[in-house]
Amino acid sequence: MSFTTFESEQFGIMSMTGMSSELQDAIPEVQIICRKIRPHAEIQAGKNYYVFIAVKYKTQLVNGTNYFIKVHVGGDEYVHLRVYESLPHAGSKLELCGIQMSKTRFDPVEFF
Repeated sequence: MSFTTFESEQFGIMSMTGMSSELQDAIPEVQIICRKIRPHAEIQAGKNYYVFIAVKYKTQLVNGTNYFIKVHVGGDEYVHLRVYESLPHAGSKLELCGIQMSKTRFDPVEFF
C-alpha cells in the first residue's frame, strides 16, 4: 500500500523528532495525501465514502513523517487516519497505517 508522493519539508510542517505538531487546519497538500490514500482507507473501512475531505491534521517526525488526519466522510461522521510518509531517500512513499471510524468533529486527533 505504498506509492510515490512529495517531500514533507516543502509543506513547512516539520516538528521535533518523536513529538507531534499542534493540530492545524488541513492544507491542500494534506488533502492530496487523503485523495491518494482514500482507496486504501475505504478497503480497511469496508465501505465507500461519498465525501472524503481532510479538515484537521497533526504530524509526527519519526524515520519519515506520520500524519494524523481528521477526515469528514459525510453527515456528522468523521474518520481519523494515520498515514506514514517515508523519507525522500526511501522514495517518499505513503502508507495507511490505521483508521479510526465513527468519529465526530469534536473528537481529538491523537496518536494511534
